Amino acid sequence: MVMKVAVLCSGGKDSAFALWLAVDQGHKIDKLVAMIPKREDSWMFHRPNIHLIDLFAECAGLPLMKVETSGERETELEDLERALRKLDVEGVFSGAIASNYQKSRIDRICDKLGLMHIAPLWGRDPTELLCEMVGAGFEAVITSVAAEGFDEKWLGKKIDEKCVEDLVKLHEKFRINVCGEGGEYESLILDAPFFEKRIELVETQRMWKGTSGYLLVKRAEVVEK
Repeated sequence: MVMKVAVLCSGGKDSAFALWLAVDQGHKIDKLVAMIPKREDSWMFHRPNIHLIDLFAECAGLPLMKVETSGERETELEDLERALRKLDVEGVFSGAIASNYQKSRIDRICDKLGLMHIAPLWGRDPTELLCEMVGAGFEAVITSVAAEGFDEKWLGKKIDEKCVEDLVKLHEKFRINVCGEGGEYESLILDAPFFEKRIELVETQRMWKGTSGYLLVKRAEVVEK
């Protein structure tokens, strides 16, 4: 059933891939919805380099709705509900893969609002899913890491076939989720099959403390493909 939908989007690989599947299935994308958490440790929403979501929307050629949220557990769900309540859509797409915390709460909000929650990546094998993303032409880089086995050199690393192989090795040794669904790493999409233009990182800085860190994007531009 083709619907008018909103897509929860962070600019990372999972939500971008869910968006691509929504487009491929013929749904009308009414709005990209980006939740902007004030806290770094939001339970629900992606924060690293969320300031680049405007560039993502520009490249995708889709309208964007940015919603500031406290980032506090459960309270941030009220912020999401208020945002979705304002939209004239039939369904909501998300990039949830294996987080029951995330999916169950979006399910609950959508049920309350009479919307259908579609999570096209849900339950997929992480390695197969990541390989499919790479094969489809998604260009992404790792922007934060927070798990055993990762070091500073991972920040800014392109997610390609070699990267997937390295992630599988970390999974075998440290049991990380290959797609980073447990918060092991975050990503940023620079190009995608549905992009009209692409994002180019102009100035970045690796920020590292203890056993985790993130890639701070100081300047980025939208460029022609």
